[in-house]
Amino acid sequence: MHLLVTDRLACPRCGPRFGLVLLADELRERRVLKGALGCANCRERYPVEDGFGDFRPAPRTPQVQQGVDLRDDPEGALRMAALLGVREGPGLLLLSGSHVRHAPRLAAMLDSIEVAAVHPALRGEPETEGVTRIAIGERFPFFTASLRGVVLEGEAGGEWLPEAFRVLAPSSRLVYFDPPPGTKNRLEAEGLELLMEAESVLVGVRK
Repeated sequence: MHLLVTDRLACPRCGPRFGLVLLADELRERRVLKGALGCANCRERYPVEDGFGDFRPAPRTPQVQQGVDLRDDPEGALRMAALLGVREGPGLLLLSGSHVRHAPRLAAMLDSIEVAAVHPALRGEPETEGVTRIAIGERFPFFTASLRGVVLEGEAGGEWLPEAFRVLAPSSRLVYFDPPPGTKNRLEAEGLELLMEAESVLVGVRK
């Protein structure tokens, strides 16, 4: 987890008005490897272990380690960058589902971009420059309008859709793969302009 990412984190329990305070036990090259992020309002602490941040509400039971293909996919990462419309930083992107595989390549391609990759299977992966590995619950641990792009996938992504709308900065994009029925209407109801509609992907931009 990059040190600068901690400045954009808000308490998932208390909401975006309450930022988190870093309590670092181990730092290396501006990356937090061990410690916690604490909320001064509710006193909750969200642990960081081996660079992996767990922002689920307590009690944090072990997550089912669903397999995910993490093999490098240069062409897929290029397509993802094009869909997100991001060419350079600074900024923070969020990838979820199977698309976390593109996080290292995107971070390497895009100067000054940090990628928050959301998947429980990343807990045991090594710390990688440009990639912040996290687990989340129903709410994103980020301030409102603080992300330059969000990628969701499938039925599971629908639960995070309200939070994705909230954290998107103006002119930033939401990319939704395999959207369930009604997703297009939800995007338009939130004021996103639809840039692309295909059988397997929707792309909307925050006006």
